Amino acid sequence: MGTEQLIVALVVVAVVGFALARTIRIIPQATAAIIERLGRYHRTLTPGLNLVVPFIDRIKEMIDLREQVVSFPPQPVITSDNLVVSIDTVIYFQVTNPKAATYEIANFLVGVEQLTVTTLRNVVGGMDLERTLTSREEINTELRGVLDEATGKWGIRVNRVELKAIDPPASIQDSMEKQMRADRDKRAAVLTAEGQKQAAILTAEGEKTAAVLRARGEAEAAVLRAQAEAEAAAMRAKGQADAIGMVFKAIHEGNPDQRLLAYQYLQMLPELAKGDANKLWIVPSEMGRVLENLGGLFGGDKDGGGKES
Repeated sequence: MGTEQLIVALVVVAVVGFALARTIRIIPQATAAIIERLGRYHRTLTPGLNLVVPFIDRIKEMIDLREQVVSFPPQPVITSDNLVVSIDTVIYFQVTNPKAATYEIANFLVGVEQLTVTTLRNVVGGMDLERTLTSREEINTELRGVLDEATGKWGIRVNRVELKAIDPPASIQDSMEKQMRADRDKRAAVLTAEGQKQAAILTAEGEKTAAVLRARGEAEAAVLRAQAEAEAAAMRAKGQADAIGMVFKAIHEGNPDQRLLAYQYLQMLPELAKGDANKLWIVPSEMGRVLENLGGLFGGDKDGGGKES
């Protein structure tokens, strides 16, 4: 009898322990638990310690409330100019209503992916290839607006949509690369020509300015040289005039006789003959008289010497 009571007690303890274990639910942070009672939605458990009725309440699903990042595989999209491009998308979303995310759609990740693909095709289908490649921000904004509106009833908020890559066909990429190379070569040629033109203009302007400055300097130098030569000529003329005046004054003050003047005349003859232009000599008629005076001068000196002796 004691053994039976012990077994019963152990069974009761096990049942109570199991019931307590099913009654206490600890929900992690940033997580919500959907509780169903007898197959119907009952309530949503928040993070922390929660109590439920065992065998009646059960956890339907655990919902992550953190912002989630989902990268979808490349999707082929046809542009308005009938070119197929492959586009990778990244969606940043967050569950705001765990109940709606559980009961309004069977799999919200699949729903978000398919909605992204269809919306992307609608948006890009109205653009040509060039606009598609250069309008990422516009495409992101339109995708986010459509997705956020459509997923609101699912209890999901789309925070951001990004296009990771837009890959046109290989033939189009090759043509675009050739066009870009041609455009770069054209811009380089234009810039080179503009640089050479500007350099030629600056060189011509510099040469013009230098020529004007040289001409102006030469004119000023010529004027200064002429002024200097005029002043020098005036100084020389004044000096010669002063010298002639002084000689004339000295001659008159010395009262020279005819013989002294004749002697000075003969001394000046060699100086006159030094000029390169003096090819022809004209002997004045007074030359004989001068020689007679000189002869008388020398004769007088000789006689005078005889008398003294």
